[in-house]
Amino acid sequence: MASTFLKAEWRKLILANYSVDKSLLLPHVPYKTELDSFNEICYVSLVGFMFLNTCVKGIKIPFHSNFEEVNLRFYVRYKDNGEWKRGAVFIKEIVPKAAITFVANTIYGEHYQTLAMKHTWEQTKDNLTIEYNWKNKNWNSIKVIATNKLVPIEIGSEAEFITEHYWGYTQLKNNKTSEYGVEHPRWKIYPIEKYFFDVDFKTNYGSEYNFLKNETPKSVFLAEGSEIQVKSGRII
Repeated sequence: MASTFLKAEWRKLILANYSVDKSLLLPHVPYKTELDSFNEICYVSLVGFMFLNTCVKGIKIPFHSNFEEVNLRFYVRYKDNGEWKRGAVFIKEIVPKAAITFVANTIYGEHYQTLAMKHTWEQTKDNLTIEYNWKNKNWNSIKVIATNKLVPIEIGSEAEFITEHYWGYTQLKNNKTSEYGVEHPRWKIYPIEKYFFDVDFKTNYGSEYNFLKNETPKSVFLAEGSEIQVKSGRII
């Protein structure tokens, strides 16, 4: 059984989900995995959330316990001993802490970038306003207004497909992939009322993703999140 590498809380996750042609993602699919889809639709998701109470191998690192993250990810699956594992592949993960970027990129082969970031959480009896911002030349923003009432995620729904991924996969070489597990309970979501996105996809993710600035997300969710555990990885 894999040991626990990291414990934290992932909270107030904005998930903006775009339908894309699989040809965009195929060059980035890690060795031994294949693209996963929902109702024959391939997705990329722009996800913003808070890391809270972060501990690495049981140790809280000073000034690195609470911070924002925004990532762009897509979905794959891997058949392990006849059973499918559903996972995510990260195109880029943006955080405000340089030490996190250094460790993730140099030791684990991830694709982190360090940028100035900030967030706003506002709550009333009826509504939540959640916003995440990051500065890459100019400030980018993803913001949602949601009903302040948690509801379950329906089994077999698009929301379940987007949120219920318990594995991460990273291409290390042409014939080598890193796999790690993520454990958390099933999440609940807040019904979205409005959303406002101002994202320079070209500057943040490259010209191949520039078309997303003119695309309407197929769906937008706000998940409450939970405590999570990231397990130590292995090579496949």
